Amino acid sequence: MASYTKVVDGVREAFMTGRSKSYAWRKQQLEALVTMLEEQRAAIVAALDKDLHKPELETVLFDVDFVRNDAVYVLNHLKDWMKPEKVKKGLVALMDNAYIKYEPFGVVLVIGAWNYPIQLTLGPMVGAIAAGNCVVLKPSELSEATATLLETLCHKYLDNDCIRVINGGVPETTALLRERFDYIMYTGNSQVAHFVYEAAAKHLTPVTLELGGKSPVFIDETMDLDIVSRRLVWGKFTNAGQTCIAPDYVLCTEGLQSKLVESCQSTLKSFYGTDPAQSDSYGRIVNNRHFNRVKSLLDSTQGRKVVGGGMDEKTNYIEPTIVTDVKLSDPIMKDEIFGPILPIIGVKNMDEAIDIVNKREKPLALYVFSKNNTTVKKILDSTSSGGVTVNDVLMHPSLPTLPFGGVGNSGMGGYHGKFSFDTFSHKRGCLERPTGGEGANNLRYPPYTSRKMAIMRFALKTGRTGPLSFLWTYIPVLVVGILLGVLIKALL
Repeated sequence: MASYTKVVDGVREAFMTGRSKSYAWRKQQLEALVTMLEEQRAAIVAALDKDLHKPELETVLFDVDFVRNDAVYVLNHLKDWMKPEKVKKGLVALMDNAYIKYEPFGVVLVIGAWNYPIQLTLGPMVGAIAAGNCVVLKPSELSEATATLLETLCHKYLDNDCIRVINGGVPETTALLRERFDYIMYTGNSQVAHFVYEAAAKHLTPVTLELGGKSPVFIDETMDLDIVSRRLVWGKFTNAGQTCIAPDYVLCTEGLQSKLVESCQSTLKSFYGTDPAQSDSYGRIVNNRHFNRVKSLLDSTQGRKVVGGGMDEKTNYIEPTIVTDVKLSDPIMKDEIFGPILPIIGVKNMDEAIDIVNKREKPLALYVFSKNNTTVKKILDSTSSGGVTVNDVLMHPSLPTLPFGGVGNSGMGGYHGKFSFDTFSHKRGCLERPTGGEGANNLRYPPYTSRKMAIMRFALKTGRTGPLSFLWTYIPVLVVGILLGVLIKALL
């Protein structure tokens, strides 16, 4: 099996020169990444068409422009983010300089995913570069054309000493994980995440895990079903359902179910025509193994296929499919579907829906369709998920001002925008003290006395906040300082 010690050591040597820590290097690399995405858009579109039969619009918006826009957002704010962050000080540290210094971890390993192979590989790298790290990229081998292209493009546009791309399958990933990294970010499924986490633990390496799960959708009677169906169908069947935050299953009252199915069926026809296999707007399953996995989920369900169900194994095509009367014990309700099948489950009320969600692992996303603010608040207060969008789907990760990440079985840590910079930065607490004031410091030195303890406890005591708490900020130097001066003088 291959050893990547020489590669990782070479990247670490580049990091130790210090050049990746400079603002100039970070800026240059991010600008080069933006240029790469803009100049190579056609090549990326072609690669994703080959890997996933992905429509150009989906590739441009969800992969190319998503990363490009995030990089530009980071560039616009990076100089300010890199500045030391001043912190509040107590009485004892009034004359000190206290701040947080944002430092890179060192060499970061980014393991990307195949379903959005540009966004989920280069997106994390934006944050790693912004924080001043060097990076080893491991694209997913399942999106082979895109992985090969990424290796070529990164070599052409980026710093080859500080940024390396390693391609290959499971053996190569396993070999990489034997090496010591300073931070690891993995995007993928929870089963592989266990191996990544175990490998990181051997070196006490911090990690961010972006996983997935069964992201539920709750719909109530207050909504216009035409609006719901357009947003729901779009989010579910984009990229042929191979999206980590895709709506995984729907919970609605039994009386709403048939109306929702009818509306979704009409929407599907307007989106993809009478035969989605002929539509330029509909993708394919990534490979035959995943095709058979999704097929087995559909074949094993006890529910009724009320919409779709057509398949073509030769082209890895699975028609957008809606299933009703699904049992919670069905295989389709155990693991993330990650394909174009939408189960709809009838419930008696919102409380039953909340109970179903809470008896499962925490999902990466949760969606609520309701005009009733009380309903929305109760669902958000009673459940837990990585993120939430209300009255739409997939949209919360589009804001760089919101963190994107999972919780529990759906992952740990978050990124996008400033959160990417924070994720890949070590927050180093720094305190600079003057050499004067040794008279006051005598209070902490032996021999200890009850009077010293009383003075120190008074000086260090944290007061509760309240309407007059500002007094402790603006006049302690005047009042408390005078008092301490008198006490110290009496003591000494």
